[in-house]
Amino acid sequence: MTKALGIDIGGTGIKGAIVDVDTGELLTERVKLPTPAGGSPDDIVATVLELIEKLGGVESGVPVGVCFPAIVRNGTTMSAANVSQEWIGLKAEALFEKGLGRDIHFVNDADAAGYAEVRFGAAKGVDGLVILTTLGTGIGTAIIYNGVLVPNSELGHIEVEGKDAESKAAFSAKERDDLSWKRWAGRLQKYYSRLEALFSPDLFIVGGGVSKHYEDFLPLLELATPIVPAVLRNNAGILGAAALAVTENAAVVPPNISPKE
Repeated sequence: MTKALGIDIGGTGIKGAIVDVDTGELLTERVKLPTPAGGSPDDIVATVLELIEKLGGVESGVPVGVCFPAIVRNGTTMSAANVSQEWIGLKAEALFEKGLGRDIHFVNDADAAGYAEVRFGAAKGVDGLVILTTLGTGIGTAIIYNGVLVPNSELGHIEVEGKDAESKAAFSAKERDDLSWKRWAGRLQKYYSRLEALFSPDLFIVGGGVSKHYEDFLPLLELATPIVPAVLRNNAGILGAAALAVTENAAVVPPNISPKE
């Protein structure tokens, strides 16, 4: 059994658990704490430390993965969503490593969720190109090819009919414009057709809270690419961050690729 700690930092909550990254099972209960008001770096690091204490600490040698709602380049956060603007340009991975007193693997939250679906969820055993989209306030995306994550994709910002796609097709746009499922699906059709034309993926996965209602809109889409709901939901970030921490630290072969002889 290979253990790792996964921590998922969001705009309203920070959650974590110890994970068996061979099976995707949580080995502890999932602990969740409110994201501190303002979302400043020091306050979030302190909350992560509190969360780890509530989990009983982390054994030496257990990898730690942290996912965060930002573009992450070489451990630096290049953007900030629903947290303090202090995160922009911050060497966040180093900040966490200093605060936690150990090495970590730091990753974008949508990337973590996408990787989790490949390892343990809707895309397990699927070869080729998988694109995860999370439909929420915006559209988060992750690209995985043969089990290898291509980080920091921002496909929610692809232009569709002269508009930023997420401004028209995110779930927030459905609520803002009071759209029926059918009318919203019409917008999603244009978005996924655009992705299909650009990337020719082997599978689309749809995440975000609205994926619970996938039967109301996914059957309305006409695509050549299979499109399925995410299955890991609230645990996706935890599982993906933990699995990527192990992959990063141990050079684990991607799940859909056999090692060379």
